[in-house]
Amino acid sequence: MESSRADLSRPSRPLRRRTLMYTALASIAVLGGTAAGTVYVKAQAHSGTSAVSSITPSASSSASSPSSPSGLAAASAAANGETSVEPVAKPTVDHDDVLADAMKSVSVEDSAVVSAAVLDPDSGESASYGDGAFDTASIVKVDILATLLLQAQDADRHLTAREKSYATSMIENSDNASASALWRIIGKADGLDAANERLGLTDTEGGDDMLWGLTQTTAADQLTLLQQVFGDDSELSEASRTYLQGLMGQIAVDQHWGVSAAADGSGWALKNGWLPRSRTGLWDINSIGRVTVAGHDYLVAVLSKGNSTQAKGISLAEAAARAAVSVFTGDGASASATVSP
Repeated sequence: MESSRADLSRPSRPLRRRTLMYTALASIAVLGGTAAGTVYVKAQAHSGTSAVSSITPSASSSASSPSSPSGLAAASAAANGETSVEPVAKPTVDHDDVLADAMKSVSVEDSAVVSAAVLDPDSGESASYGDGAFDTASIVKVDILATLLLQAQDADRHLTAREKSYATSMIENSDNASASALWRIIGKADGLDAANERLGLTDTEGGDDMLWGLTQTTAADQLTLLQQVFGDDSELSEASRTYLQGLMGQIAVDQHWGVSAAADGSGWALKNGWLPRSRTGLWDINSIGRVTVAGHDYLVAVLSKGNSTQAKGISLAEAAARAAVSVFTGDGASASATVSP
């Protein structure tokens, strides 16, 4: 800024014009900021008063040349009494890391292994924890019915009354005899695998002969299956999806556990699976479904094996489901588990 002596050596001008000039000079002098920061400049010019400038830079901002295009533009805006605010980039969140942190509060037995995956359908963002293949146990019954519905669509037919009866018992009551009947109808593992290729399940393999409960899958594949059941971009028709969703929302009372622990009240639709392995005596405990929290839906899949008891496996599945949903709700404290004896 020029000295007072220099001001006196110039011809006199109206006070208002001098005030406006001081305003512009003050604005240029304080202008600064990089693309990573934000500079706020406010200038006022009133007859008989001095200009006012206020700056709030970010910690990472640094001075830039007033002669740069952005500097001149901001100075001009400030002189006109306008505000100049540069956008700040939104930080990237690694949801897998967030889920891994949430899982630290989940108690897992030394003999057990758990994997979890969650998807926010609205944003398309997801998170996963753990990997490897797991026995499906009874959660494969969702896949069996999805396969049957897909085959019926291809044949341009509706399910028969008998098939509907089997489907209801298989999903709502987890009836094994009904599952075996539909397993035969779809062509056992060959039929399941062919359908899964279209559904996008790349790491799921049907069990040998009638051992549908030993179908191998991953949490990521089960999340893909849930997208086919609950999403609009699906190989299944709207009628097929609505039918399967309805059955998953009417599970027998004694099976109201698993991913439903992460939901608000009755805002869920699920299928659970439980299987004691005869060779080890340890339990496979799985749960997949859609849960609603504060009016927002999430798709969740939890797979586990090596649980010493069914109760401990259920506690693990529920704690993992809460941890998974907390990735998006931010309620990490709700992920902690109390393992039943």
